[in-house]
Amino acid sequence: MGLFDKLFGGRKKVSKETLEARGAHMPDLNIPVDEKFTIHFKKNGGKFLYCDSSKEISQALKNIVTENDWQNYPFLILDDRLGKKFSKENIGFTDKTDQSEVFFTTCEHLIAQNGSILVCSNQLLENKLSDLPDNVIVYATTSQLVESIGEGLKVIKKKYGRSIPTNITTLKHFQANEENDHNFLTYGSSSKNLYLLLLEDL
Repeated sequence: MGLFDKLFGGRKKVSKETLEARGAHMPDLNIPVDEKFTIHFKKNGGKFLYCDSSKEISQALKNIVTENDWQNYPFLILDDRLGKKFSKENIGFTDKTDQSEVFFTTCEHLIAQNGSILVCSNQLLENKLSDLPDNVIVYATTSQLVESIGEGLKVIKKKYGRSIPTNITTLKHFQANEENDHNFLTYGSSSKNLYLLLLEDL
């Protein structure tokens, strides 16, 4: 049984009414990290596609392209490894930020605490989020789920040692709204139309 089979399976679920009644600054409910991420990610406006296999990832990617009529748009890829992994898909790739409507990327971690996606220079190079296309597709695995940004940063430090990547930031707002526009914490960031392709690897 996969991680997200358990998530949507026999476990006691948190009611929609309970979630809506809780204010934004209330302490997090005592729920598993995977479920917490899903709740916050969807609340942020992200589109979530959970996949059991590489074949399902491929199909989900095709569905996204068809749904948005992106067949004639090359995807911006700044990580060559991602281009190689998806080289058999019927998608064009470019490394020029001004030649694409869609940014296709990996990430470092998925942050359960606020439903955000932690990225760095490995994914962005030296680009600011505002310089990248408004449409984003993130490919990630369930093993990248962590509780908090602090935990994610600790893992990055341990993984890269003295070669810690730069340009570390989070993707958090996946739809424009009045709350985002007036929140000083989002200064310098920009809302993105974001799809998450999440592969079960645990």
